[in-house]
Amino acid sequence: MTVASLTIACRRPWLSAALIVGLGATATILGAYFFQYVIGLAPCPLCLEQRVPYYIAIPLAFATALSAVLRLPPLVTRVGLLALALVMAWGAGLGVYHAGAEWGFWQGPTSCSAPATLARTPGDLLRQLQTGPRVVDCTVAAWRFLGLSLAGWNVLIASFLSIVALAGATRPREQA
Repeated sequence: MTVASLTIACRRPWLSAALIVGLGATATILGAYFFQYVIGLAPCPLCLEQRVPYYIAIPLAFATALSAVLRLPPLVTRVGLLALALVMAWGAGLGVYHAGAEWGFWQGPTSCSAPATLARTPGDLLRQLQTGPRVVDCTVAAWRFLGLSLAGWNVLIASFLSIVALAGATRPREQA
């Protein structure tokens, strides 16, 4: 960052906060897609649910940034930033729930396990394995870095983005 861009960021905290959240949320979703489609880690139902706040936050963040650029009434931009803070806090909460299920602090949802049907013969078992739905277990972390699973990293990222949005919303009116 140049000195000029830092000066603009300091004078336009609403815009900066909205852009940080929008770009951070976009990078997080792209990272999730990378792990899914390039690395080959199939997401569990909770992993997919944790993406929903990001799907909401990305367009909301860029709309909020646009409202700051267009100098719409300050209430519009502040409400956008507060909504972003709430959406990302929701995302962090989903991550806490998922990470807690992975660590065994509580039971994960029943949607994270395959239906419990017993095969009566080896042929039935083979058919179930070949045709049954592949459900990824939410209580098993498929990948960890520095001791944190993807759900744990989601908690940190979503919490940071929530704090950025909240800090931006509480800043005084932007300067010219």
